Amino acid sequence: MRYTPQGPLGYYYEDSQVGEVFVTHGRTITEADIANFGGVIGDYHPLHFDAEYTKTTIFGQRIAHGMLTLSFATGLVTQLGTNMKTILAFRGLEFTFKAPVFIGDTIHVELTTTEKADAPKFGGGWVTQAVKIVKQDGTVVQEGKWTALVASKPAH
Repeated sequence: MRYTPQGPLGYYYEDSQVGEVFVTHGRTITEADIANFGGVIGDYHPLHFDAEYTKTTIFGQRIAHGMLTLSFATGLVTQLGTNMKTILAFRGLEFTFKAPVFIGDTIHVELTTTEKADAPKFGGGWVTQAVKIVKQDGTVVQEGKWTALVASKPAH
């Protein structure tokens, strides 16, 4: 099954199916995003802030923080609506940063549910999703997986 925004709101553990795919809206990365994120976390590395320096690097221009891109991915997924009031906890993630994201690139997220594990003592179950963050030209810039505890449907 493939959902695009807006997906089903408040998707419960029982609703999730291994193999289902979700695709988010896009988000264009701006210079202000990089400046604001760098200011919040205190990362003023020249790869993000020094246009002249980056001309001498393999990137040739300023790049977005990898964690900025990943943070925007979590926001884009939240906008799907599937985890509204049903995500109980975030367990963890494993990611590989594969390609740079530049000012003006537009990213979206593609999720595929890969595993489910019942966890009734926690009120739901663990759902693992393969995650790809993709920019406008089809380049996968980050990929990995994340796992969250998803609530079970309330008893009637």
